[in-house]
Amino acid sequence: MKNQQKVTVFTAKKIHTMDQGNPEAEAIAVLDGKILSIGTLEFMKPWLDRYDVTYDDTLKDKIILPGLIEPHSHCWMSAGFLGLDYIGPLPWPGLNGINPPHPHYEDVIEYLKEIHAKKEDPNEAIIAWGFDPANQGGSLDRKVLDAISTTRPIFVIGFVPHFAYLNSPAIEMANIPEGLQSPHILREENGDLKGVFLESDGAKLAIAPIIDVISELGGEKGLKFMSGIGHRAGITTIADLMFGVLNYDEELKDHVNATNDPDFPIRMSLTPHAMSMTLAHGDKAPEFVKGLKQYETDKLFFTGVKFLSDGSFPLMGSQVNFPGYLDGGNGVDGDASFKEMLPYWKAGFQIHCHANGDLALDNSLDMLAKLQEVHPRFDHRFTIEHYAISNPMQARRLKALGGLASVNNYFSHFRSLLHSEHAYGPDRAQREARLGSLEREGVIFALHSDYPQVVVPMHPLTAVYAAVTRIAEDGKTVVAEHERIGVERALRAVTIDAAYILGLEDKIGSLEQGKMADFTVLDQDPMEVEPEEIKDIPIWGTVLGGKINKC
Repeated sequence: MKNQQKVTVFTAKKIHTMDQGNPEAEAIAVLDGKILSIGTLEFMKPWLDRYDVTYDDTLKDKIILPGLIEPHSHCWMSAGFLGLDYIGPLPWPGLNGINPPHPHYEDVIEYLKEIHAKKEDPNEAIIAWGFDPANQGGSLDRKVLDAISTTRPIFVIGFVPHFAYLNSPAIEMANIPEGLQSPHILREENGDLKGVFLESDGAKLAIAPIIDVISELGGEKGLKFMSGIGHRAGITTIADLMFGVLNYDEELKDHVNATNDPDFPIRMSLTPHAMSMTLAHGDKAPEFVKGLKQYETDKLFFTGVKFLSDGSFPLMGSQVNFPGYLDGGNGVDGDASFKEMLPYWKAGFQIHCHANGDLALDNSLDMLAKLQEVHPRFDHRFTIEHYAISNPMQARRLKALGGLASVNNYFSHFRSLLHSEHAYGPDRAQREARLGSLEREGVIFALHSDYPQVVVPMHPLTAVYAAVTRIAEDGKTVVAEHERIGVERALRAVTIDAAYILGLEDKIGSLEQGKMADFTVLDQDPMEVEPEEIKDIPIWGTVLGGKINKC
């Protein structure tokens, strides 16, 4: 007797499954939002004979991939930033359209002065986002911003919000505890606050007075805006790797509401910031984070916790080994420590540890080694996030310790030549994102953008292009050619291996029976076009749980 449940069969020009035992298919059958069967129509016949089947040929001339995954971004936090006055170096999406660029430091200062002149209320704050000193030059601090106004509060957030810059009235609003000493709060020689605040410890204090403004600009509406950017890039799942750092209650409410909307085109995976959880809940933090599972649905997941070992690569806060920075000095510390990691490790959490510089990577690997010594674990999936500056033996050690890497390889295309002259020098900047070394050592890795907190797009096909070609920002120079990888390996890094790093490989990442029916639909085959053309392949749309969402 025929089953009366409805099955939809999608046919395509070609389907790349990322199932290495069944790499290609011609059709895919979907039941209740999941994959019933995949292969040829003849192969699937035993299933199709038993169901009420509709054949959908909408995608018959298209290329289907598993839904692309963005395994490291910052949607909730950044949606609010996108609504602020933009002072970044490139044209950039905002909540009201594309914002114009401010290429040079002088342009930034002039624009801040324009904003000041236009505001009628002398006490209304200026809140600007997007400063990128390596791109734009110059520096900001209390004195520079006081030269614009000593009466109106001015808050400037770096393109990467690891940095915040405040003038005197803004510092007064921030109400920094008297006598507070921190490497993340810069002071003049006489002890006065310099108006420069670093990393989560410092920047969180600096922007506390304006957090309600940022929350209101973002919120549920901002999440939907960010999901649209992801959808147009062919993404079906986005992971936010800093959940709960600014406003836990609002972030949770907005994510629950947004993902409950049947028209929300993205699945969300949230990774809490461990130290924010620890500060709020003390030694009960691991149990509290486990409790987040109660909010999970088929469109909202909570996976692991996040620590930071150093600062930002593009804002020149990475911690590096000898000989340090081109002009002396080094990057900044993060919040990661063995002591703070241990309770989460013992509770069975996957730990994601941000490490941009090779010194930070050494420190992170040392912490992993000590965790394994004190409390051995199998399949722990300790993941180095960013994995920007490294050497081949660090890849070998990561493999030996059972770790993974989620790599921001966009920098090899967008910033390798820039940072050859700013901060890191050519040896480190041009060998950023050593994917070839990771592959040779057998380390599982994903590719991510960190969008929009670095000056790169959220566009996985661009990550694939950069991984395969390693063409720098001038469009011609190939940097560290022996760190290139093949197209199939790069596609795995934005599909099944990205899912594995998020602990969601049983649900998404490949087109296999029983998994969610999430596809990315392309007009051309990335396996067949020239590598230089991969980033320009038109994205037709996505399928989420069997529902077509055309771009």
